Amino acid sequence: MKCHVKKGDEVVVLAGREKGKRGKIIAVNPKAGRAIVEGLQMIKRHTRKSQEQPQGAIVEREGSIHISNLMKAGAFDARAGKGEAAPAEK
Repeated sequence: MKCHVKKGDEVVVLAGREKGKRGKIIAVNPKAGRAIVEGLQMIKRHTRKSQEQPQGAIVEREGSIHISNLMKAGAFDARAGKGEAAPAEK
């Protein structure tokens, strides 16, 4: 699947639970059509016992967002400047 965003881009979420929020892309999975955005779509990951975590742990990390729900921040701001949409919150 062709991606309009790449790693390091500043993006705005257009739909879903995180709608209107901004973040930087950490990773893109073009085969699945999903991207991981810094600080958004946080999930709790249960890790098993190991030498580093003798008790095990619940780690919070970013989940993936479908790329159709993302837009580059520059394009979003240009569109918002024309009066079509309100600017995204930080």
